[in-house]
Amino acid sequence: MEAKKSVGIWVRVSTDMQGDSPIHHEKRGRLYAEAKGWEVAKIYMLEDFTGKSVMGYPQTKQMLEDIRKGEISGLIFSKLARLARNTIELLEFADIFKANNADLISLDESIDTSSPAGRLFYTMIAAMAQWEREEISSRIKASIPIRAKMGKSIGGLTPLGYKFENNQLVIDEKEAPVRKLMYELFLKYKRKKTVAKELNAMGYRTRGGLPFSDMAVTRLLKDTTAKGIRRANFTVTPVPGKHPELKPESEWIYYPCPPIVSEEIWNECNRIMGEKEKKFQKKGRLGTFLLSGMVHCTCGKKMYVYHAAPVYDCRPCKKRIAVADLDEIYQSQLKSFLMTDRQVSDFNKSTDSKIKVKEALLAKVTKEAEVLSKTIENLVNLRVAGELDKDRFAVQYRPAEDRLKLLENQLPELQAEVDFLKIQYASSDVILTDAKNLYDRWPDLPFEEKRTIIETITEKITVGTEDISIKLSYLPTFSENTGKSQREHVLMC
Repeated sequence: MEAKKSVGIWVRVSTDMQGDSPIHHEKRGRLYAEAKGWEVAKIYMLEDFTGKSVMGYPQTKQMLEDIRKGEISGLIFSKLARLARNTIELLEFADIFKANNADLISLDESIDTSSPAGRLFYTMIAAMAQWEREEISSRIKASIPIRAKMGKSIGGLTPLGYKFENNQLVIDEKEAPVRKLMYELFLKYKRKKTVAKELNAMGYRTRGGLPFSDMAVTRLLKDTTAKGIRRANFTVTPVPGKHPELKPESEWIYYPCPPIVSEEIWNECNRIMGEKEKKFQKKGRLGTFLLSGMVHCTCGKKMYVYHAAPVYDCRPCKKRIAVADLDEIYQSQLKSFLMTDRQVSDFNKSTDSKIKVKEALLAKVTKEAEVLSKTIENLVNLRVAGELDKDRFAVQYRPAEDRLKLLENQLPELQAEVDFLKIQYASSDVILTDAKNLYDRWPDLPFEEKRTIIETITEKITVGTEDISIKLSYLPTFSENTGKSQREHVLMC
Protein backbone atom coordinates (compact mmCIF):
# COMPACT_ATOMS: atom_id res chain seq x y z
CA MET A 1 0.00 0.00 0.00
CA GLU A 2 1.41 3.38 -1.01
CA ALA A 3 2.07 5.90 1.77
CA LYS A 4 -0.13 8.97 1.86
CA LYS A 5 1.35 12.21 0.60
CA SER A 6 2.25 14.46 3.55
CA VAL A 7 1.57 18.15 3.11
CA GLY A 8 1.71 21.36 5.10
CA ILE A 9 -0.81 24.20 5.26
CA TRP A 10 0.49 27.77 5.09
CA VAL A 11 -1.72 30.34 6.83
CA ARG A 12 -0.57 33.96 6.76
CA VAL A 13 -2.91 36.74 7.79
CA SER A 14 -1.30 40.18 8.10
CA THR A 15 -2.53 43.20 10.00
CA ASP A 16 -3.91 44.78 6.80
CA MET A 17 -6.22 41.84 6.17
CA GLN A 18 -8.88 42.49 8.78
CA GLY A 19 -11.81 40.09 8.85
CA ASP A 20 -9.75 37.23 7.42
CA SER A 21 -9.97 34.21 9.70
CA PRO A 22 -6.88 31.98 10.02
CA ILE A 23 -9.19 29.15 11.07
CA HIS A 24 -11.12 29.54 7.79
CA HIS A 25 -7.92 29.26 5.73
CA GLU A 26 -6.68 26.26 7.72
CA LYS A 27 -9.99 24.42 7.41
CA ARG A 28 -10.16 25.16 3.69
CA GLY A 29 -6.68 23.68 3.24
CA ARG A 30 -7.50 20.64 5.37
CA LEU A 31 -10.64 19.89 3.38
CA TYR A 32 -8.77 20.15 0.08
CA ALA A 33 -6.08 17.77 1.39
CA GLU A 34 -8.81 15.38 2.54
CA ALA A 35 -10.43 15.45 -0.90
CA LYS A 36 -7.06 14.56 -2.47
CA GLY A 37 -6.40 11.78 0.05
CA TRP A 38 -3.39 13.58 1.54
CA GLU A 39 -2.25 13.74 5.15
CA VAL A 40 -1.77 17.15 6.76
CA ALA A 41 1.52 16.86 8.66
CA LYS A 42 2.27 20.50 9.53
CA ILE A 43 0.47 23.83 9.97
CA TYR A 44 2.54 26.99 9.49
CA MET A 45 0.61 29.80 11.14
CA LEU A 46 1.73 33.39 10.57
CA GLU A 47 -0.68 35.88 12.12
CA ASP A 48 -0.03 39.62 11.85
CA PHE A 49 2.94 39.06 9.52
CA THR A 50 3.46 41.22 6.46
CA GLY A 51 4.02 39.46 3.13
CA LYS A 52 6.57 41.97 1.83
CA SER A 53 9.41 39.63 2.76
CA VAL A 54 8.82 36.26 4.44
CA MET A 55 12.10 34.39 3.95
CA GLY A 56 13.47 35.52 7.30
CA TYR A 57 10.51 34.35 9.39
CA PRO A 58 11.10 31.33 11.66
CA GLN A 59 8.00 29.61 10.25
CA THR A 60 9.36 30.02 6.71
CA LYS A 61 12.75 28.57 7.65
CA GLN A 62 11.04 25.63 9.38
CA MET A 63 8.80 25.00 6.38
CA LEU A 64 11.72 24.99 3.94
CA GLU A 65 13.68 22.69 6.25
CA ASP A 66 10.71 20.30 6.35
CA ILE A 67 10.61 20.36 2.52
CA ARG A 68 14.32 19.57 2.26
CA LYS A 69 14.06 16.73 4.81
CA GLY A 70 11.05 15.28 3.03
CA GLU A 71 8.76 15.63 6.04
CA ILE A 72 6.25 17.32 3.74
CA SER A 73 6.10 17.08 -0.06
CA GLY A 74 3.59 19.84 -0.71
CA LEU A 75 2.32 23.14 0.68
CA ILE A 76 -1.30 24.30 0.51
CA PHE A 77 -2.20 27.99 0.76
CA SER A 78 -5.23 30.06 -0.19
CA LYS A 79 -3.49 32.30 -2.75
CA LEU A 80 0.01 33.14 -4.02
CA ALA A 81 -0.09 36.53 -2.28
CA ARG A 82 -0.49 34.69 1.05
CA LEU A 83 2.76 32.83 0.40
CA ALA A 84 4.76 35.85 -0.76
CA ARG A 85 4.02 39.23 -2.28
CA ASN A 86 7.65 39.65 -3.27
CA THR A 87 8.18 38.27 -6.81
CA ILE A 88 11.81 37.39 -6.15
CA GLU A 89 10.84 35.33 -3.11
CA LEU A 90 8.05 33.58 -4.99
CA LEU A 91 10.53 32.56 -7.68
CA GLU A 92 12.91 31.36 -4.98
CA PHE A 93 10.15 29.29 -3.36
CA ALA A 94 9.32 27.70 -6.72
CA ASP A 95 12.99 26.80 -7.34
CA ILE A 96 13.35 25.19 -3.90
CA PHE A 97 10.11 23.23 -4.19
CA LYS A 98 10.89 21.97 -7.68
CA ALA A 99 14.43 20.97 -6.70
CA ASN A 100 13.02 18.90 -3.82
CA ASN A 101 10.17 17.36 -5.86
CA ALA A 102 7.60 19.15 -3.72
CA ASP A 103 4.32 20.70 -4.83
CA LEU A 104 2.81 24.16 -4.46
CA ILE A 105 -0.99 24.27 -4.14
CA SER A 106 -2.63 27.70 -4.45
CA LEU A 107 -6.39 27.31 -4.10
CA ASP A 108 -7.56 30.71 -5.39
CA GLU A 109 -5.44 30.48 -8.55
CA SER A 110 -6.36 26.77 -9.03
CA ILE A 111 -2.68 25.80 -9.08
CA ASP A 112 -1.74 22.31 -7.93
CA THR A 113 1.66 21.30 -9.25
CA SER A 114 0.94 17.66 -8.37
CA SER A 115 -1.57 17.72 -11.24
CA PRO A 116 -0.77 17.81 -14.98
CA ALA A 117 -2.37 21.22 -15.48
CA GLY A 118 -0.67 22.61 -12.40
CA ARG A 119 2.76 21.51 -13.60
CA LEU A 120 2.51 24.23 -16.23
CA PHE A 121 2.97 26.66 -13.33
CA TYR A 122 6.55 25.51 -12.84
CA THR A 123 7.17 26.10 -16.55
CA MET A 124 5.84 29.65 -16.30
CA ILE A 125 7.76 30.29 -13.08
CA ALA A 126 10.97 29.02 -14.68
CA ALA A 127 10.45 31.44 -17.58
CA MET A 128 9.87 34.30 -15.13
CA ALA A 129 12.97 33.36 -13.15
CA GLN A 130 15.06 33.22 -16.29
CA TRP A 131 13.80 36.64 -17.36
CA GLU A 132 14.52 38.03 -13.89
CA ARG A 133 18.08 36.71 -13.89
CA GLU A 134 18.74 37.93 -17.42
CA GLU A 135 17.36 41.37 -16.65
CA ILE A 136 19.53 41.78 -13.56
CA SER A 137 22.74 40.57 -15.18
CA SER A 138 22.27 41.86 -18.75
CA ARG A 139 24.75 44.71 -18.39
CA ILE A 140 27.38 42.45 -16.89
CA LYS A 141 26.90 39.84 -19.62
CA ALA A 142 27.17 42.44 -22.35
CA SER A 143 30.66 43.37 -21.20
CA ILE A 144 32.01 39.80 -20.96
CA PRO A 145 32.43 39.03 -24.71
CA ILE A 146 34.07 42.42 -25.28
CA ARG A 147 36.61 41.85 -22.49
CA ALA A 148 37.19 38.26 -23.64
CA LYS A 149 37.90 39.34 -27.23
CA MET A 150 40.40 41.86 -25.88
CA GLY A 151 42.12 39.08 -23.94
CA LYS A 152 41.34 40.70 -20.61
CA SER A 153 40.31 38.93 -17.41
CA ILE A 154 36.59 38.18 -17.13
CA GLY A 155 36.76 36.84 -13.60
CA GLY A 156 37.37 33.38 -12.22
CA LEU A 157 40.66 31.60 -11.62
CA THR A 158 43.36 31.42 -14.27
CA PRO A 159 44.57 27.92 -15.22
CA LEU A 160 47.60 26.46 -13.50
CA GLY A 161 50.77 27.82 -15.12
CA TYR A 162 49.31 31.22 -15.98
CA LYS A 163 48.58 34.57 -14.38
CA PHE A 164 47.21 37.95 -15.40
CA GLU A 165 49.60 40.91 -15.61
CA ASN A 166 48.37 44.29 -16.85
CA ASN A 167 45.12 42.63 -17.94
CA GLN A 168 46.98 40.13 -20.14
CA LEU A 169 47.36 36.36 -19.67
CA VAL A 170 51.05 35.46 -19.28
CA ILE A 171 53.01 32.38 -18.22
CA ASP A 172 53.65 31.95 -14.48
CA GLU A 173 57.29 30.83 -14.36
CA LYS A 174 56.77 29.06 -11.01
CA GLU A 175 53.74 26.99 -12.03
CA ALA A 176 54.39 26.41 -15.74
CA PRO A 177 57.06 23.66 -15.19
CA VAL A 178 54.54 21.65 -13.13
CA ARG A 179 51.91 21.98 -15.87
CA LYS A 180 54.43 20.86 -18.50
CA LEU A 181 55.59 17.93 -16.36
CA MET A 182 51.97 16.77 -16.16
CA TYR A 183 51.88 16.19 -19.95
CA GLU A 184 55.26 14.47 -19.95
CA LEU A 185 54.21 12.08 -17.18
CA PHE A 186 50.98 11.24 -18.95
CA LEU A 187 52.78 10.40 -22.20
CA LYS A 188 55.03 8.10 -20.16
CA TYR A 189 52.43 6.32 -17.98
CA LYS A 190 49.22 6.96 -19.94
CA ARG A 191 47.24 6.91 -16.67
CA LYS A 192 45.80 9.99 -14.94
CA LYS A 193 45.84 8.43 -11.48
CA THR A 194 49.54 7.58 -11.88
CA VAL A 195 50.29 11.15 -12.99
CA ALA A 196 48.56 12.51 -9.89
CA LYS A 197 50.42 10.02 -7.68
CA GLU A 198 53.81 10.94 -9.19
CA LEU A 199 53.20 14.69 -8.86
CA ASN A 200 52.18 14.32 -5.23
CA ALA A 201 55.20 12.09 -4.50
CA MET A 202 57.47 14.83 -5.91
CA GLY A 203 55.95 17.27 -3.44
CA TYR A 204 53.88 19.27 -5.92
CA ARG A 205 50.48 20.59 -4.88
CA THR A 206 47.57 22.41 -6.49
CA ARG A 207 47.30 26.18 -6.29
CA GLY A 208 45.07 25.66 -3.23
CA GLY A 209 47.74 23.60 -1.47
CA LEU A 210 45.92 20.26 -1.90
CA PRO A 211 47.29 17.01 -3.40
CA PHE A 212 46.55 16.51 -7.09
CA SER A 213 43.62 14.23 -7.93
CA ASP A 214 43.00 12.37 -11.18
CA MET A 215 40.06 14.72 -11.83
CA ALA A 216 42.30 17.77 -11.48
CA VAL A 217 44.85 16.19 -13.81
CA THR A 218 42.12 15.42 -16.38
CA ARG A 219 40.81 18.98 -16.33
CA LEU A 220 44.28 20.49 -16.78
CA LEU A 221 45.31 18.06 -19.51
CA LYS A 222 42.16 18.90 -21.51
CA ASP A 223 42.47 22.66 -21.06
CA THR A 224 43.49 24.15 -24.43
CA THR A 225 45.36 27.03 -22.78
CA ALA A 226 48.47 24.83 -22.48
CA LYS A 227 48.79 24.60 -26.30
CA GLY A 228 48.33 28.36 -26.73
CA ILE A 229 44.55 28.70 -27.21
CA ARG A 230 42.58 30.48 -24.50
CA ARG A 231 38.84 29.68 -24.39
CA ALA A 232 36.54 32.26 -22.79
CA ASN A 233 32.83 33.06 -22.42
CA PHE A 234 31.95 29.35 -22.66
CA THR A 235 30.15 28.74 -19.35
CA VAL A 236 27.29 30.30 -17.42
CA THR A 237 26.06 29.69 -13.88
CA PRO A 238 22.24 29.64 -14.14
CA VAL A 239 21.65 29.49 -10.38
CA PRO A 240 24.11 30.86 -7.80
CA GLY A 241 25.91 28.06 -6.00
CA LYS A 242 25.25 25.51 -8.78
CA HIS A 243 27.78 24.06 -11.22
CA PRO A 244 28.33 26.15 -14.36
CA GLU A 245 26.78 25.00 -17.64
CA LEU A 246 28.24 25.22 -21.14
CA LYS A 247 26.97 27.99 -23.38
CA PRO A 248 26.25 27.34 -27.09
CA GLU A 249 29.53 26.96 -28.99
CA SER A 250 28.59 29.93 -31.15
CA GLU A 251 29.14 32.17 -28.10
CA TRP A 252 32.57 30.75 -27.22
CA ILE A 253 35.53 33.02 -27.78
CA TYR A 254 39.08 31.88 -28.53
CA TYR A 255 42.23 33.97 -28.56
CA PRO A 256 45.92 33.11 -28.56
CA CYS A 257 48.06 32.97 -25.44
CA PRO A 258 51.62 31.81 -24.69
CA PRO A 259 51.84 27.98 -24.95
CA ILE A 260 53.39 25.75 -22.29
CA VAL A 261 53.59 22.60 -24.45
CA SER A 262 53.55 22.05 -28.19
CA GLU A 263 50.28 21.43 -30.01
CA GLU A 264 51.53 17.95 -30.97
CA ILE A 265 52.06 16.94 -27.33
CA TRP A 266 48.66 18.32 -26.29
CA ASN A 267 46.90 16.53 -29.14
CA GLU A 268 48.61 13.21 -28.40
CA CYS A 269 47.69 13.33 -24.69
CA ASN A 270 44.06 14.12 -25.49
CA ARG A 271 43.92 11.42 -28.18
CA ILE A 272 45.05 8.82 -25.64
CA MET A 273 42.50 10.06 -23.08
CA GLY A 274 39.71 10.03 -25.66
CA GLU A 275 40.41 6.44 -26.67
CA LYS A 276 40.52 5.27 -23.04
CA GLU A 277 37.27 7.04 -22.18
CA LYS A 278 35.54 5.53 -25.20
CA LYS A 279 36.84 2.03 -24.44
CA PHE A 280 35.91 1.96 -20.76
CA GLN A 281 32.72 3.99 -20.93
CA LYS A 282 29.99 1.95 -19.27
CA LYS A 283 26.63 1.63 -20.89
CA GLY A 284 24.08 3.30 -18.65
CA ARG A 285 20.36 2.87 -18.53
CA LEU A 286 19.05 3.88 -21.91
CA GLY A 287 16.58 6.76 -21.85
CA THR A 288 15.56 6.54 -25.48
CA PHE A 289 12.44 4.41 -24.99
CA LEU A 290 8.89 5.66 -24.83
CA LEU A 291 8.03 4.29 -21.36
CA SER A 292 11.49 4.65 -19.76
CA GLY A 293 11.37 5.43 -16.04
CA MET A 294 7.71 4.39 -15.65
CA VAL A 295 8.04 0.60 -15.76
CA HIS A 296 8.14 -1.13 -12.36
CA CYS A 297 8.38 -4.73 -11.27
CA THR A 298 5.93 -6.12 -8.70
CA CYS A 299 8.89 -6.33 -6.30
CA GLY A 300 8.92 -2.50 -6.25
CA LYS A 301 12.09 -1.98 -8.29
CA LYS A 302 12.14 -0.01 -11.53
CA MET A 303 12.81 -1.95 -14.72
CA TYR A 304 15.40 -0.57 -17.14
CA VAL A 305 16.93 -1.37 -20.51
CA TYR A 306 20.50 -2.12 -19.48
CA HIS A 307 21.99 -3.44 -22.71
CA ALA A 308 21.64 -3.08 -26.46
CA ALA A 309 18.77 -5.60 -26.48
CA PRO A 310 15.52 -3.58 -26.17
CA VAL A 311 14.16 -5.39 -23.09
CA TYR A 312 12.99 -3.95 -19.76
CA ASP A 313 14.79 -5.92 -17.07
CA CYS A 314 14.35 -6.33 -13.29
CA ARG A 315 17.70 -7.70 -12.21
CA PRO A 316 16.73 -8.83 -8.67
CA CYS A 317 13.67 -10.79 -9.95
CA LYS A 318 15.05 -11.72 -13.39
CA LYS A 319 11.73 -10.51 -14.82
CA ARG A 320 11.86 -9.21 -18.41
CA ILE A 321 9.53 -7.81 -21.06
CA ALA A 322 10.36 -6.62 -24.57
CA VAL A 323 10.13 -2.86 -25.16
CA ALA A 324 8.13 -3.38 -28.36
CA ASP A 325 5.64 -5.67 -26.59
CA LEU A 326 5.03 -3.21 -23.76
CA ASP A 327 4.66 -0.29 -26.19
CA GLU A 328 2.07 -2.26 -28.15
CA ILE A 329 0.18 -3.24 -24.99
CA TYR A 330 0.16 0.35 -23.76
CA GLN A 331 -1.15 1.69 -27.05
CA SER A 332 -3.82 -1.01 -27.49
CA GLN A 333 -5.11 -0.64 -23.94
CA LEU A 334 -5.16 3.16 -23.94
CA LYS A 335 -8.45 3.30 -25.85
CA SER A 336 -10.27 1.58 -23.00
CA PHE A 337 -9.38 4.53 -20.76
CA LEU A 338 -10.71 7.18 -23.09
CA MET A 339 -14.13 8.64 -23.67
CA THR A 340 -15.76 9.52 -26.96
CA ASP A 341 -16.01 13.16 -28.06
CA ARG A 342 -19.65 13.16 -26.98
CA GLN A 343 -18.78 11.73 -23.55
CA VAL A 344 -15.95 14.26 -23.11
CA SER A 345 -18.34 17.08 -24.00
CA ASP A 346 -21.00 15.78 -21.60
CA PHE A 347 -18.41 15.33 -18.86
CA ASN A 348 -17.10 18.88 -19.28
CA LYS A 349 -20.62 20.31 -19.26
CA SER A 350 -21.52 18.29 -16.16
CA THR A 351 -18.41 19.38 -14.29
CA ASP A 352 -18.82 23.00 -15.33
CA SER A 353 -22.44 22.90 -14.17
CA LYS A 354 -21.47 21.46 -10.79
CA ILE A 355 -18.82 24.14 -10.32
CA LYS A 356 -21.38 26.86 -11.10
CA VAL A 357 -23.89 25.36 -8.64
CA LYS A 358 -21.28 25.20 -5.88
CA GLU A 359 -20.07 28.74 -6.63
CA ALA A 360 -23.66 30.05 -6.51
CA LEU A 361 -24.21 28.34 -3.16
CA LEU A 362 -20.90 29.70 -1.88
CA ALA A 363 -21.88 33.22 -2.94
CA LYS A 364 -25.28 32.86 -1.26
CA VAL A 365 -23.81 31.62 2.03
CA THR A 366 -21.12 34.34 1.95
CA LYS A 367 -23.77 37.02 1.41
CA GLU A 368 -25.95 35.66 4.20
CA ALA A 369 -22.96 35.59 6.56
CA GLU A 370 -22.18 39.22 5.71
CA VAL A 371 -25.80 40.26 6.39
CA LEU A 372 -25.87 38.41 9.71
CA SER A 373 -22.54 40.00 10.74
CA LYS A 374 -23.99 43.43 10.01
CA THR A 375 -27.19 42.55 11.91
CA ILE A 376 -25.22 41.44 14.96
CA GLU A 377 -23.11 44.61 14.82
CA ASN A 378 -26.28 46.75 14.72
CA LEU A 379 -27.84 44.86 17.63
CA VAL A 380 -24.72 45.41 19.73
CA ASN A 381 -24.71 49.12 18.88
CA LEU A 382 -28.39 49.44 19.84
CA ARG A 383 -27.77 47.63 23.11
CA VAL A 384 -24.78 49.84 23.94
CA ALA A 385 -26.83 52.95 23.14
CA GLY A 386 -29.58 51.76 25.45
CA GLU A 387 -32.15 51.58 22.68
CA LEU A 388 -32.59 47.81 23.13
CA ASP A 389 -33.28 46.19 26.50
CA LYS A 390 -31.54 43.04 27.69
CA ASP A 391 -34.39 40.62 26.99
CA ARG A 392 -35.13 41.84 23.47
CA PHE A 393 -31.37 41.85 22.71
CA ALA A 394 -31.02 38.22 23.82
CA VAL A 395 -34.02 37.12 21.76
CA GLN A 396 -32.58 38.61 18.56
CA TYR A 397 -28.84 38.22 19.17
CA ARG A 398 -28.60 34.54 20.13
CA PRO A 399 -30.30 33.07 16.99
CA ALA A 400 -28.27 35.37 14.73
CA GLU A 401 -25.01 34.36 16.42
CA ASP A 402 -25.81 30.64 16.22
CA ARG A 403 -26.76 30.94 12.55
CA LEU A 404 -23.56 32.88 11.78
CA LYS A 405 -21.43 30.17 13.39
CA LEU A 406 -23.11 27.53 11.25
CA LEU A 407 -22.49 29.56 8.11
CA GLU A 408 -18.86 30.25 9.04
CA ASN A 409 -18.32 26.51 9.46
CA GLN A 410 -19.99 25.84 6.13
CA LEU A 411 -18.00 28.45 4.16
CA PRO A 412 -14.59 26.70 4.12
CA GLU A 413 -16.27 23.40 3.23
CA LEU A 414 -18.00 24.95 0.22
CA GLN A 415 -14.83 26.80 -0.77
CA ALA A 416 -12.80 23.57 -0.56
CA GLU A 417 -15.33 21.78 -2.81
CA VAL A 418 -15.05 24.56 -5.40
CA ASP A 419 -11.24 24.49 -5.16
CA PHE A 420 -11.16 20.73 -5.68
CA LEU A 421 -13.59 20.77 -8.61
CA LYS A 422 -11.77 23.58 -10.42
CA ILE A 423 -8.33 22.01 -10.12
CA GLN A 424 -9.61 18.54 -11.04
CA TYR A 425 -11.49 19.99 -14.00
CA ALA A 426 -8.38 21.76 -15.30
CA SER A 427 -6.24 18.64 -14.89
CA SER A 428 -8.83 16.38 -16.50
CA ASP A 429 -9.13 18.71 -19.48
CA VAL A 430 -5.34 18.62 -20.05
CA ILE A 431 -5.15 14.85 -19.68
CA LEU A 432 -8.18 14.04 -21.81
CA THR A 433 -6.91 16.22 -24.65
CA ASP A 434 -3.41 14.74 -24.49
CA ALA A 435 -4.69 11.17 -24.18
CA LYS A 436 -7.01 11.57 -27.19
CA ASN A 437 -4.11 12.98 -29.22
CA LEU A 438 -1.97 10.07 -28.14
CA TYR A 439 -4.37 7.47 -29.49
CA ASP A 440 -5.81 9.15 -32.59
CA ARG A 441 -2.60 10.70 -33.85
CA TRP A 442 -0.11 8.11 -32.59
CA PRO A 443 1.37 7.16 -36.00
CA ASP A 444 2.04 10.81 -36.89
CA LEU A 445 3.37 12.06 -33.55
CA PRO A 446 7.15 12.53 -33.16
CA PHE A 447 8.83 10.64 -30.33
CA GLU A 448 9.31 13.75 -28.18
CA GLU A 449 5.60 14.63 -28.30
CA LYS A 450 4.54 11.06 -27.51
CA ARG A 451 6.90 11.04 -24.56
CA THR A 452 5.57 14.37 -23.26
CA ILE A 453 1.96 13.18 -23.42
CA ILE A 454 2.77 9.86 -21.75
CA GLU A 455 4.60 11.66 -18.95
CA THR A 456 1.49 13.79 -18.46
CA ILE A 457 -1.05 10.99 -18.19
CA THR A 458 0.93 8.00 -16.90
CA GLU A 459 1.59 7.47 -13.21
CA LYS A 460 3.04 3.96 -13.17
CA ILE A 461 3.25 0.72 -15.15
CA THR A 462 3.72 -2.45 -13.10
CA VAL A 463 4.80 -5.70 -14.74
CA GLY A 464 3.80 -8.89 -12.97
CA THR A 465 4.29 -12.54 -13.82
CA GLU A 466 0.87 -12.86 -15.44
CA ASP A 467 -0.48 -9.31 -15.62
CA ILE A 468 0.45 -5.74 -16.40
CA SER A 469 -1.05 -2.85 -14.42
CA ILE A 470 -1.25 0.60 -16.02
CA LYS A 471 -2.06 3.47 -13.64
CA LEU A 472 -2.93 6.81 -15.17
CA SER A 473 -2.62 10.15 -13.37
CA TYR A 474 -6.30 10.94 -13.84
CA LEU A 475 -8.90 9.86 -16.37
CA PRO A 476 -12.52 10.12 -15.20
CA THR A 477 -15.17 7.72 -16.38
CA PHE A 478 -18.30 9.07 -18.04
CA SER A 479 -20.22 9.06 -14.76
CA GLU A 480 -17.66 10.57 -12.42
CA ASN A 481 -15.92 13.87 -12.00
CA THR A 482 -14.59 13.77 -8.47
CA GLY A 483 -13.28 11.14 -6.12
CA LYS A 484 -10.33 9.03 -7.13
CA SER A 485 -7.59 11.00 -8.81
CA GLN A 486 -6.16 7.93 -10.54
CA ARG A 487 -7.47 5.06 -12.61
CA GLU A 488 -5.83 1.70 -12.92
CA HIS A 489 -6.31 -0.92 -15.59
CA VAL A 490 -5.03 -4.47 -15.17
CA LEU A 491 -4.34 -6.52 -18.28
CA MET A 492 -4.11 -10.30 -17.83
CA CYS A 493 -1.31 -11.72 -19.95
